[in-house]
Amino acid sequence: MSIDFVKENIECEQLMAENFSDTVIKAEYIIPDTNPDVNHILILNAKPSITNKEVMQDKVFVEGKVEYTILYLAKEDENMGIYSVSYAGDFSNYVEIPGAQHIMLCDADCYVEHMNCAVANERKVSIEGIIKLKAEVYKKYEFEVIKDVENSGDIQMLKNPDTIDKIVGTVSGDLVAKTEIQIPVDKPQIGSILECNVNVHKKNVKVLEGQISIEAYVLIGVLYRGKDTRDIEYIEEDVYVNKEVPLDGVIPSMDSYTDFYVDEMERGIREDDLGESRTIEMEVLIKSNTKVMYKEDMDIIEDAYSPSSLMQMDKKDYELNVMHGQNTTQSMIKSNIELEGNSKPKEVIMCYGEVCITDKKIVEDKVVVEGILSVKVLYKNLADEINKASDEIPFNCSIDVPETKIDMQCIAKVALESIQGDIEIDTIAVKAVVEAYARVNYITHKEFLVNIDSAEGEFPAKKASLTIYVIQQDDTLWKIAKKYYTTVDDLVKLNNIEDPEVIKVGEKLIIPGRALI
Repeated sequence: MSIDFVKENIECEQLMAENFSDTVIKAEYIIPDTNPDVNHILILNAKPSITNKEVMQDKVFVEGKVEYTILYLAKEDENMGIYSVSYAGDFSNYVEIPGAQHIMLCDADCYVEHMNCAVANERKVSIEGIIKLKAEVYKKYEFEVIKDVENSGDIQMLKNPDTIDKIVGTVSGDLVAKTEIQIPVDKPQIGSILECNVNVHKKNVKVLEGQISIEAYVLIGVLYRGKDTRDIEYIEEDVYVNKEVPLDGVIPSMDSYTDFYVDEMERGIREDDLGESRTIEMEVLIKSNTKVMYKEDMDIIEDAYSPSSLMQMDKKDYELNVMHGQNTTQSMIKSNIELEGNSKPKEVIMCYGEVCITDKKIVEDKVVVEGILSVKVLYKNLADEINKASDEIPFNCSIDVPETKIDMQCIAKVALESIQGDIEIDTIAVKAVVEAYARVNYITHKEFLVNIDSAEGEFPAKKASLTIYVIQQDDTLWKIAKKYYTTVDDLVKLNNIEDPEVIKVGEKLIIPGRALI
């Protein structure tokens, strides 16, 4: 008997494992000839990013770069002026993940655990710290199952509806935040730009028909030194960016998650019509990476037989990833930074921060995330001297994912939405909003029919007489029909059964022309 199959290709990803690794950073840098000698380090801003990742046997090799901006004080006449220098460094390390293989997929991330900058001498600074690397390795499954049988003749099939998690694909996009920041006339002209901070927030991603709609705001903050003065100013501007990225096969009902990171930044100073340096030209390239997944409804063939011939069925058990649910929440963080000595604050110039996850765990119906908000503040005291304040503020937040169980897996990420520093009773009061995301998965086993073929052997002969069968515990019409080489439809018609799903133990069924066994 020739059997024509309708097959379904199933592709899915499963989180195999994740792990962390510490990368030690040690470097020395020379102050450029265009800058004065270093007297005192104010702030070191280190921004690490991943440039390459590769899955190897039992580990992931990660390469990255760090961009450093150092704000320091230099002696000018009898006073101190603020200057900045920028450097770039590379790093690489392995993240051990037993069982990892080079054909597997991976995601990698990094953040600064701690980083210090010291004055080696008046023309040299030293940087020491640790960058924490995280790698997640995914197994990718691809296999074919029998979805239906064409020209099946009298083949009987037992189908049950089920859902399979599938990855549609991953797509990257480039969003360019371009703006001209105008300096008001009540502030000094631009002498030099000391530092630029960029934060992507108010993110909104929608899956549309055949494309991904990406919207966000890019908050650009610029610290500059006034022209012909030691005054420093900080100015911010929020820039709206959006883009529609095509991705075949996506529809609005699908789920997605998007990562954002700052890739490149260009800046420049331009004079206005009066010849004054009051325009800062900024162009920031933001990279987005969107993964789209969905649940496909399938009628899985659980069993099959023929009333007129012997058949051989091959089934395989597959381990599948199930996305249980995902959610995003925002949490408010408040703290007061105590200042050293008798330095009473007069004005906060700049306040920025970074967030990272230190631990995560699944409890009933939610994911609990613990993390650190690293805050750096530049301020003036009552004597108009520039000082710094910093703190590492622990936080935790709960992300509701209904029906989550403690034996499931989860992926969590945090991002800083906003941060603000104000003076409050001789302290710096910090208020920040952190956005936390969690995706919960679990592993299940499903048995799929992968082949049907004719079996060798003599088919049991039937006789015309009827038989009476007494329904037993755990019986179904399907099991009875298969056992006696008849069909469920024949049993329903012959016994006037109203609901084929409801049969009672002890009831009697008439079986048409049964097989001789």
